[in-house]
Amino acid sequence: MELTLGMYESYGNDYLVYDCVKNEYELKPEDVRNICNRRFGAGADGILVGPVQMFGKMGVKIYNPDGSEAAISGNGLCIFAKYLKDAGYVIKKELVLQTKSREVTVHYHNEQAGEVTISMGHLYCGQTEPSGESSRKSEFVPVEYNGRKYMGTCVWMGNLHCIVPMEEISKHAVCEIGEKLENSGRFPDGVNTQIIKITDKNNIDTEGYERGAGYTLASGSSCCAAAGVAYQMGLIDPCVYVHMAGGTMKVRIDEKMNAFMTGTAESIGNITLSDEFLRKYQIMAERK
Repeated sequence: MELTLGMYESYGNDYLVYDCVKNEYELKPEDVRNICNRRFGAGADGILVGPVQMFGKMGVKIYNPDGSEAAISGNGLCIFAKYLKDAGYVIKKELVLQTKSREVTVHYHNEQAGEVTISMGHLYCGQTEPSGESSRKSEFVPVEYNGRKYMGTCVWMGNLHCIVPMEEISKHAVCEIGEKLENSGRFPDGVNTQIIKITDKNNIDTEGYERGAGYTLASGSSCCAAAGVAYQMGLIDPCVYVHMAGGTMKVRIDEKMNAFMTGTAESIGNITLSDEFLRKYQIMAERK
């Protein structure tokens, strides 16, 4: 009984990759929680499962450390794109990849796949992807922090984000605001929160709090959402560097509000879970 996963990181986000072509076992939510646990498991910000067939295309399933499935993850896509190259699944310079919520196109900058540009798709202002104008919910959300009121802007890009411009940002601030929004009842399917500070027309500082993960050092989809809102507000140019706790990502927003992110990822190695660990949590064991 053996289970081996690839270990990768992108801007401080560490994901494990479970190759479901080489492994027949289907990970359960409780398996993901146990494996990602940083005290009693291997520890990770999530698990990427693939390649799988989704809507007739090559796809990836993205799991948060709490076992819930994420609709999309920019950093996760950077990592999985590199894994596909490392494992020999992809030879071409471009790849169409399907996620739970949308299709993206990956462009490899080199054969090592250490840097990629991903077309992340259209940014919709509002709390859901609209099928028509009548289906849109309000895109503005009032936020209170430290005795002051701010206005957050919701944007949907396969997952939902609330972007809050502030004069000063911090980990403490985003954790407090993010937890309040997550527990407010306004977002039944959860929300990712980013507080942003505009440095100049080409630079944004951001701190993020993600649904199912909490405080995060980096998020590619959040970078795109933050850049899209700031661009729509006229605060930045179309091309911008988004500075996160885990590093800096380049984002471009076109005239149709499509987002393109350029990010990096690297392999850390592989991890094989011990028989003792697998037996303890009954992972890969037969279940009735």
